[in-house]
Parts: sequence; structure tokens; C-alpha cells
Amino acid sequence: MTRRRVALAALPVACFLAACGSAEQARQGPAISQEDSEYGAEHHPQLLAEFGGAYSGPQASYLRAVGERVAEGANLGDACTFTLVNSDVVNAFAVPGCYIYVTRGLVAVVTSEAELASVLGHEIGHIVARHSQRQEQRSVWRKLGVIAVSLTGSERLTQLAGQAAQYFGLRYSRNQEYQADDLGVGYLRNAGYDVYAAAEMLADLQRQEQFMQATSSRDAARSVPEWALSHPLTEHRIERARNTARKTGLKDDAFPEDAEGFLTKVDGLLYGDDPEQGFVIGRRFAHPGMRVSFEAPSGFTLTNTPRAVGLNGPEGVSGEFGGGRMPPEGLKGYAEALASQLIGDTSAQVERATATTINGLPGLLLQIRVAVRNGSVPLSIAAYDGGGGEAYHFIVMAPPGDVHAGSVDALFQSFRRLSAQEAAALKPRFVRAVRVSAGDTQDSLVGRMADPAPRALFELLNGRSTDRSITPGALVKIVTYRDQR
Repeated sequence: MTRRRVALAALPVACFLAACGSAEQARQGPAISQEDSEYGAEHHPQLLAEFGGAYSGPQASYLRAVGERVAEGANLGDACTFTLVNSDVVNAFAVPGCYIYVTRGLVAVVTSEAELASVLGHEIGHIVARHSQRQEQRSVWRKLGVIAVSLTGSERLTQLAGQAAQYFGLRYSRNQEYQADDLGVGYLRNAGYDVYAAAEMLADLQRQEQFMQATSSRDAARSVPEWALSHPLTEHRIERARNTARKTGLKDDAFPEDAEGFLTKVDGLLYGDDPEQGFVIGRRFAHPGMRVSFEAPSGFTLTNTPRAVGLNGPEGVSGEFGGGRMPPEGLKGYAEALASQLIGDTSAQVERATATTINGLPGLLLQIRVAVRNGSVPLSIAAYDGGGGEAYHFIVMAPPGDVHAGSVDALFQSFRRLSAQEAAALKPRFVRAVRVSAGDTQDSLVGRMADPAPRALFELLNGRSTDRSITPGALVKIVTYRDQR
């Protein structure tokens, strides 16, 4: 349990683009206001806490180095802060003050340094164009569903009801995304990267979306960056990026992509779930450190966040799984404190409190009716005594009516302790850069992948189709356990 999301940013370049400003502006570079800088600095720790924390290691330093080069190409100097986020979701986002965030999930998918630079250029473009400020009046909080809008007195409940909508933040308009694409190409040119890498990066993300849909391993709708998802990654948008690159007058590969250098830098990058956050395996969550597990009902998706595991079900059902220290008052005190924190000043009534035992663990189930403007909403809480001073809980909010009561009960009944053997079997995976030997084939490389869909993942991570030949001496990415290569 440790992750979350937002999305914001990308723009200007050189004046060969119609969207650019004046020549004087291009020479001087866009300014980052003091107000924006203070805003970004203030929210930076909060964003990291919400979305998975900073990923440490050589890949983080590499991301900063590439980002600083692109920022120079945008005439921003050292005004930007670049952070690699410890999340396997494929995304990139930015906030005012030029704070740029890229997830390790996205870094794993791109195939060259120039493609990574194009992601950063897109985000910088949003910052320079002040797209996030223009979206401010259409905040995601104003787009929440009927339940969230009608709640009063509890920000926590509003967040819970609207967690699907706030997932990685705001959306940009089509024109804003196109402007960011255009300006990002200009930043690539100015920084000395292949300007066609932006189109190739969009193609990578198109493959990622197709991979998620084909494997059904995660919710495909949340597996590509928000700025890509808002307006689907059609061939038209990819071709548009190629046309923008052609307008620079440069030929493809006139500047380097540095694919091999990129692969050596990302070697050893954590792939998929972080053991400290637990593993999402389809509809099942398992945490090897806490040694707990549960399974969501059919139709639910799980989202691992820093503070909790988010639950999203059909027809607006939403909730979370989390934990904490058991207070001196025991399980009853834990559940009461949790309910008080959730409800705040909102009018609510506890309809039922049931002490029980679930898979050998003491539990307490609460049914609460929360008042909203046009009636009430049922809120279900299940709390468990995990032993050793640890407590765990589910919180589930459903639309009025009891049609989902059976699914919610099945979720609560699925919580259990993992055996030592089960916990030991949950191991992290890593991206490894391996050099193709003379005897290697695509089949032999695929056979080294640690994934339920090894061939599809190999093709995704290496930007290749099955019919492409393997070149001896080339570097390719595979995903495996740390002690394997």
C-alpha cells in the first residue's frame, strides 16, 4: 500500500511552430513566477506522499540529467525539478513551478533517451503554457459524481466517493495537448535529440494501451498518461507529431535517440509492484511484509496508493483498504476512530455493529447511513485485529440500494493472513538490459521473462513485433527477478 496520482503539464519551442510566441520570448525563455514556484515547492512533498514517493537510485539521477537538458532547450535553465515516482502506473505529470514527475512505469515502456526527453518536453510545454492554471476553475473536485457533490462536512468522504475521478488529476483539451506535442518537438530539437522521438513515444503509449486491453492485467483505462488518455492515441495524433517533426527540416535520426545508452541506464529498474506497497494480482491484493491478502469481487478494480488500496466497483461503488496501529481501546476503538475521521461533521447514523470472526481473525462490521442532500448513502466498514498491535480495515461506499451488499460482504470475508510460504513467493521484478547472443532467438528471450504474458510484454518493452528479427549484439529489455538475467 503506497501510491497515488495527478496530472498537469507541457509547451513553447522555436518559432517555426505557429503556436510559439515571439522571437524575443524564445531568446529570453519563459519565466516561472514566484507564486508558481512557491506553489510547486509547497505541494511537492504532498504529491510524492500521494503518488508513491520518489524512486531512488541511478535511474532517478538519469531522469534529472535528461530533464535538465530538455529544460535548457526550453530556455528554462535550472528552474525545473524532475522526480522519478515509485509507481508502476504509466504516467507523467507536472504542477506549476515546473515540478515534473515521471513514473517508473512510463520509463520502463519507452525505448530510448530521446523518447524519454519527449515526455519531459511535453510536460514542460504544459508548464510554460500555463495549462494547469487555465484548468484550475474546472478542478476535478467540481466533476465528481452525484454522491460526492451531495456530501457535506467531510472532505475525506468526498475524496473516497470521487477517487476514480481524481485519479491522476485534470484533463487537458485537445488543443492544449496538440500544443504540448508541438512545443515538445521544438524542445527536442533545441536539446539535440531526434525530433521524431515524440511520435515514437506516442506509438509506445499506443502499444501500452493495447497491451493492457489484451492482457486484462490492469484497468486499461488507467494505464496510459492522462494527457494521452483524454484524446485517444490514434494514428492521426502520431502522424501529426511526425508532421511537426518534418517542419523542423530535420531528417529522421539527424540527432541521436541513444537507445543503447538508455537501456544501460534503466537496467535494474523495479518493474511492477513494489513489495513495500504490496502486490495487486488481478483482483487480489497481497502484502508480503504485512502478510495479509484479500480478493475483490468480479467487476472491481484495485489501485495501490501510498495510504491505501483503492477499490472501484460497478455503478459507483468505491472504497479502500488500509491499516494502522491498534489503539488501547482495541478493535472497537479503532473502528470508532476510523468512522469519526471519515464522517467528520456529516450527519450519520450507525445502523448495525456486528462483532465476528473472519478467517480466524477478530473482526467488527459497521453499517452506517450517511446523510446527503437528497437522502442517504450506505457506508460499510470492516475492521480486523491483525495481531501484534496491527489493525486493518475496509471502507466501502455504495449508491443507495442494497444490490451490491453481497459483493461487499464477499470482499470483507476474503481478508486473511498469508502463510510464510505465500509471502515468500511474492518477489519483486526488475527491468534488465541483456545483450543478444549469437544463439538467442525471440523465443529464448521471451522464455526468460517473469510475467503471465511474457511475449506480449517483451514486444511492448522493446517496441517490436513478433516478425522482427533479433540482432546479435543488440541490447533488449527483459523483466525478471533480481537474481536472474
